[in-house]
Amino acid sequence: MLPSKTTVEKIILAEPRGFCAGVDRAVEAVRGALREYGRPLYVRHQIVHNRFVLEALEREGAIFVESLDEVPEGQRVIFSAHGVAPSEWERAAGRKLRVIDATCPLVTKVHLEVERYDAEGMTVVLIGHAGHEEVKGTLGVAPGRMLLVGTVEEAETVEVPDPKAVAAVTQTTLSVDDTRDIMLTLKRRFPALVTPKTDDICYATQNRQNAVKELVDVSDVVLVVGSRQSSNANRMVEVARMRGGRAYLVDSLADVEPEMVAGAKALGLTASASSPEWLVEEIVGAFSERGAAVELMKIKEERIHFPLPKPADA
Repeated sequence: MLPSKTTVEKIILAEPRGFCAGVDRAVEAVRGALREYGRPLYVRHQIVHNRFVLEALEREGAIFVESLDEVPEGQRVIFSAHGVAPSEWERAAGRKLRVIDATCPLVTKVHLEVERYDAEGMTVVLIGHAGHEEVKGTLGVAPGRMLLVGTVEEAETVEVPDPKAVAAVTQTTLSVDDTRDIMLTLKRRFPALVTPKTDDICYATQNRQNAVKELVDVSDVVLVVGSRQSSNANRMVEVARMRGGRAYLVDSLADVEPEMVAGAKALGLTASASSPEWLVEEIVGAFSERGAAVELMKIKEERIHFPLPKPADA
């Protein structure tokens, strides 16, 4: 709970921040399906990693499940932005489920890369975090032919059947800097390593991490609005701290403790790609009421838009 007075004189708002095109698309896919088909509407896994978004969609009628076995045969189900393994599509077909695919197109791009490398007989190294939903889906594209690497240390020790037939792809929401170091290690160990023509890391992830770096330079404290389940939110805090900043991850205004902003005059504020803007506005409003001015720091303009997924068969 914030005290009635703080030392914060100004809030520096990073732009871009908050929802990316993939999250916008996924959330609207759920709302559009509810409008079109009504209830029940099932969603496999959290559509995005933010409890406020999930709670809002549940109130509107979405039913979140972790397994397709929880979906009654013949019902409609939405696959989340994180993507799923091909085996999930097979299970859905077997249960006659009508699927709306809200997988982020940038995740789909990684899946297609893995398919291509696998078809060429290569071992595929996936740079990512074990247990993340996106990673689970990507590993399932070529089971038995993929290796997961999450650190430079793991990149130093990973072994492949044929060093001349190896490719590498990445989880889309990683730290740009950490991924670069892992990729350089793999390239040193496997000179024939094949990589995609364009970076797998999401444009929004890159932009928000770049903005955090700028915030650190002009702020005493940086608050990143995002869920602890969100990979890109956690990476933003890591980037700020690696830059020498005093940074905290907060779900909402309720998580902002007085000690987080104690002594700070300039407060940097941003949000992960899965955090709705109203959470940012709530924090801005609280500090504005206590006398803080608001300043916008625009790093880059985002104009990317993804079309909505095709509807499920009626």
